[in-house]
Amino acid sequence: SGHRAALFLWPEIDFAATLNSPPSPAIVTQDAVRRLPRWALLLLCVVYVIPGYVGRDPWKNADIASFGYMLELLRSAGWRDWLQPTLLGVAPDTSALLPYWLGAWAMQWAPSWIAPDFAARIPFALMLAGTLAATWYAVYELARHPAAQPVAFAFGGEAEPTDYARALADGSLLALIATRGLAQFSHETTPALAQLFFGTLVFFGLAALPHRPLGAPLALLLGLPALALSGAPVTALIYGGLGLAAWFMPARPGGDRPLPRLAAPGLLVALALSLALAWTLDLFRWQIASWRTDWDNWRSLSQLFLWFTWPVWPLVLWTLWHWRRPVRTLRQHRHLGLPLMIAVVPLVNTIATLAGDRALLLALPALAALATFALPTFKRSAAALIDWFTLLFFTAWAIVIWVVWVAMETGVPAKPAANVARLAPGFEPVFQWPAVLAAAAGTVAWIALARWRTGRHRTALWKSLVLPAAGATLCWLLLMTLWLPALDYGRSLAPQMGELRKTIGETPCVEVHGLSTPQVVAVRFFGGWQPIPARGPATCPWLLVDVDAQASLPATVDMRQWRPMGQVRRPTDSNETLLVFKRAGPA
Repeated sequence: SGHRAALFLWPEIDFAATLNSPPSPAIVTQDAVRRLPRWALLLLCVVYVIPGYVGRDPWKNADIASFGYMLELLRSAGWRDWLQPTLLGVAPDTSALLPYWLGAWAMQWAPSWIAPDFAARIPFALMLAGTLAATWYAVYELARHPAAQPVAFAFGGEAEPTDYARALADGSLLALIATRGLAQFSHETTPALAQLFFGTLVFFGLAALPHRPLGAPLALLLGLPALALSGAPVTALIYGGLGLAAWFMPARPGGDRPLPRLAAPGLLVALALSLALAWTLDLFRWQIASWRTDWDNWRSLSQLFLWFTWPVWPLVLWTLWHWRRPVRTLRQHRHLGLPLMIAVVPLVNTIATLAGDRALLLALPALAALATFALPTFKRSAAALIDWFTLLFFTAWAIVIWVVWVAMETGVPAKPAANVARLAPGFEPVFQWPAVLAAAAGTVAWIALARWRTGRHRTALWKSLVLPAAGATLCWLLLMTLWLPALDYGRSLAPQMGELRKTIGETPCVEVHGLSTPQVVAVRFFGGWQPIPARGPATCPWLLVDVDAQASLPATVDMRQWRPMGQVRRPTDSNETLLVFKRAGPA
């Protein structure tokens, strides 16, 4: 019905081309696919990627735990330790190997003047940048599909295919940056980010198969085995199976060009290599969750889907509704079918396993691709609603961040300052000129962008996603500059280790009992002590015990050899308290 209505609204549309082509709800002029300035897009990506990787300590829990396994690999004596990384005999929660290798290699090759934790973040920052680039190119290839093209006009003036694909690719990158769930997990040194990057690389390879006979198979040959080595072997096999299914499907009239001859051999080699690596290295670890019969579980899962994928999921629903006729024939409309199938895998994984939001992270690039195809069907009223809501929302949050920062520095207003003192007792604010200047520059840029966007109407397709992406980047920049000292104090284990050092001082080793993996890493990295599991007679001058594990302590060590010296709690979490014992006599 929308397609027939378009024939009356646009009398210059070519009726013959309309009847002979797949139904498309997109009516786009050449003026609407004007190019987003490359400098602006690259600057937005840089401002989004770099904050969060610099100026902070490893954060609990997954971030510092992964960093601990990287540190342990540096001390390993043989290659077997690299194939089975452990920390005090405890293996990682996931079957990932490649992310730990990358972090350890980065620390090995980095100069001595670079901090080890920052060196370990460098390959992960590059993988985040690669994720943004792979998403752009994947949507660019999908938008070149004949079924994705807008309606042709009788007297010309419709969008050129290349310009149309570039405009939609710009929109997909903006949509991905605006996604709420991407910010934190994409700035951690965890296997989840490696899975995101290599999964997006596979997405690009599958999308580019019809147009890039050499680049696409190479992307799949790298992405599928690396995805398996990053802790997602089943996902890699499923994605490879989707590619093989697409290759064996016969080409349809009016559809995309046949897949190149290298597609099937490349996919088979990538699948065989992924399966061989996963089987040989024992990477298949099932974490199937029990069936959720409680309404609270389903409600929390629904809330996760809603906030984690905001603001992409409303646009995805908009796409599926306005492209509902093409959706019925996904084989002929791979610009919808491929991202939909790519997104379904992590969505099901989130429901069926214990991975939770980190599994849902893999769906964001494909969801951003689906959301992009809503842009050609937007009306002016819908675009204006998005603009004003986004402008008010992010402006309000930027004001809140600035006000709280002023309160931390000056004590005025009194209420925000009191809240900070209550949530982070003992925190001393640190004024950092580079951070303040970066935050001020980002705020000025946001004001200029808001004035440009609301000052006059722009016809570009990507216009509705400029403010959401810029607003998300602004808030992330302000948090990682103005609030970074407070956030680092609250999320790092360094303050607790600093208080512990006042009691222990310099010592070669400490025995530990009941400590979690993040706490063990903190003892070694922040404290500078070698942690040793407490078993039997005392071998170190000090013993650290988690407060929740003190009941099992007498069954592990001889308490006559230890004298209690007090306890050290984490400033921002009273549940993470360490009991300190000193050896009563010589070893």
